[in-house]
Amino acid sequence: MNKPLPEENLGLVHLCANRFRGRGIEYDDLYSAGCIGLLKAAEAFDCERGVKFSTYAVPVILGEIKRLFRDGGTVKVSRSLKELSLKAVRVRDEMSKELGREPTLSELGKKLDTDECAIAEALSVSLPPVSLTDSSEEGGGQIDVAAPSPDIEIGDTVALRQVLEMMEPKDRELIFLRYYKNFTQSAAAQKLGMTQVQVSRREKKLLTFMREQLMK
Repeated sequence: MNKPLPEENLGLVHLCANRFRGRGIEYDDLYSAGCIGLLKAAEAFDCERGVKFSTYAVPVILGEIKRLFRDGGTVKVSRSLKELSLKAVRVRDEMSKELGREPTLSELGKKLDTDECAIAEALSVSLPPVSLTDSSEEGGGQIDVAAPSPDIEIGDTVALRQVLEMMEPKDRELIFLRYYKNFTQSAAAQKLGMTQVQVSRREKKLLTFMREQLMK
């Protein structure tokens, strides 16, 4: 089976980005970050695991969108989301035993009478971060995403690496620090000799550039 095509799954990005409308970040920025998550999910997805791509991708997309809020700390896990997370994990485990496989988001949503994206967000709260190790020459960094498949080489993401190689060295380092080393914007700014505002603006432009190149 072929890997899923990102352009055929952009609806997942819109679905996730819409959940964060009105929280202080422009929709285009939410969408751009979500697209990066979609691309990571598409490259890392293993179709032989028997899990639907949407089930795998949504938590990764949500993780990238939430990264935008990390510096300001405006995204917090509410009590209701924590409660839904506990319930979703319990029901997922019960259904896994009954079905002999992990239930899809749709099946969980019907069981809990909740929409799929809310279920995915709740499950992402319960997932530990998984390290995707960079095997490039600039390696040593890690990307932490809430994903069910461990030990995935980021070196396999050929398209992403090609786009990074198109960038100026300082721009590439900015993306590397933010998305491979998990630096905050403030920490990246200090490392690069920039201000936090400059990093924020530059990162926005770079994410837009990456999205455009990767979707060609």
